[in-house]
Amino acid sequence: MISGKVTGRVWSSKQINTLPNGALLEIDVAGSKIIAFDPLGCAEGEEVLITQGSVAAAFFTKHKAPIDALIIGSIDET
Repeated sequence: MISGKVTGRVWSSKQINTLPNGALLEIDVAGSKIIAFDPLGCAEGEEVLITQGSVAAAFFTKHKAPIDALIIGSIDET
């Protein structure tokens, strides 16, 4: 798992039908940017916890979604 800060949203007019409800967010991780799927409803500026790879994809048991980075928590304090 890695932590990062939400810096913005990614908007798309088209999406894959198997993608569940949620948002694609841009996350700053130690100066690098990644895009992560957010099923929680996190806001810009929020510190989040992210999982990647097969663990992120395995979260979706109902539909197979092409997700490589998934927000799994919001960090309240460190």
